[in-house]
Amino acid sequence: MSTAYVGLGANLAFEGMGPRETLTRAIDALTEAGFAPNQLSSVWRSPAWPPSDQPDFYNAVASLDTRGHSPQALYECLRAIETRFGRQRRERWAARTLDLDIVAIDAEVGLYGAIEVPHPRMHERAFVLAPLAEIAPAWRHPLRGLTAAELLDALPQGQAQAVGPL
Repeated sequence: MSTAYVGLGANLAFEGMGPRETLTRAIDALTEAGFAPNQLSSVWRSPAWPPSDQPDFYNAVASLDTRGHSPQALYECLRAIETRFGRQRRERWAARTLDLDIVAIDAEVGLYGAIEVPHPRMHERAFVLAPLAEIAPAWRHPLRGLTAAELLDALPQGQAQAVGPL
């Protein structure tokens, strides 16, 4: 079994759904696509990154059994789900209806088509590390050698406190 950790985020409404409901529906879409979560974090609320006047984000992390699917196949599935939920990629760090990112796959390291595993900036982001540490505190970053909980603790003062579970 290969376990992928996928970050979910949203800060815009879509078809009458608020961001929190969008995350719930995205989990349903992952399940329908054959990637039912083994674990799902709480939904966490955080300010937009980088800081801006955007609405706050709602974030979660799910662990998925990839059942032999390649990282690229998972990536393509995530992009298709984002498109179904109205995601438009116009500019970096723009507000979005849904964002699905592969955070890590077990202890794998590498480039797989359009993705890099583990996510190259995950260790800098409380909105990823807090929900990841909730469901997999002992997961160890294959390059940095620290657990998810240790990476969260290592963030600059105040950054982790800006993120909170709902």
